[in-house]
Amino acid sequence: MGSTKSTNLVLQLIDKIHTRWTWKHCFQAARVALISLLIVILTLVVIDRWVSWRTSDSIVSDSQLIDHYDVAVVLGTSKYLGRTLNDYYQHRIDAAIELFEQNKVDDFLLSGDNAHRSYNEPWTMKRDLLRANVPEENIYLDYAGFRTLDSVIRARKIFESDDFLIITQRFHCERALFIAKHHDINAHCLAVSGPKNHSGYKVRLREVFARAKAFLDLYIINTQPKFLGPKEPIIKQSVLEGPPENPSHIEYTPNDELISAE
Repeated sequence: MGSTKSTNLVLQLIDKIHTRWTWKHCFQAARVALISLLIVILTLVVIDRWVSWRTSDSIVSDSQLIDHYDVAVVLGTSKYLGRTLNDYYQHRIDAAIELFEQNKVDDFLLSGDNAHRSYNEPWTMKRDLLRANVPEENIYLDYAGFRTLDSVIRARKIFESDDFLIITQRFHCERALFIAKHHDINAHCLAVSGPKNHSGYKVRLREVFARAKAFLDLYIINTQPKFLGPKEPIIKQSVLEGPPENPSHIEYTPNDELISAE
């Protein structure tokens, strides 16, 4: 009888110790998880603000302040969200057309995803530019612009453009220029407006994580474009034809025939 009672007391004591030990570990685990979460949030905020700060001097919001560029890179996105026209897409295309009509851009590099036959961002943009009377010879397509990193790096490595204008929304401008600056690419960005009928909160929240991914790609993983391939330089016709002849180097013969002076 006494032995049974002693055993029960021991079991109760062990149970109390185990309960206290379990709660203690749960509290410690919760504290570690909370601290880790705060560190992650702080890191995301710091990276997000750093990207904005580092690129602010290369972004223009008014097309009237844009200088002349040989090439403008239009970053692709889907034209429709369901059956609704995507404002992000439309404002980029409208800005590109406006710059061309103002003679501020000569050629366009349309860069985007070409996942399958029914989804082709570059071709969709090209079709809309053609409808706006932009000549086909002024339009170049980059079908391997799967990510912003791919689009920016391929603009220089494949299309050999190192001084170009990017056209997209401001939050996207900042990430694209962050990538460009890391790779010593001389780029600027025209920040066009976003949707008018909603705040774009979800898109902006997703951008925070996209910037963290860009930081990892650039400083930790050293991610390169998915595809590179042969070069397709954007060469102006004037470059191919060479500079115009200097009249001072032209002389007349007695037979009134023009010959170049040696």
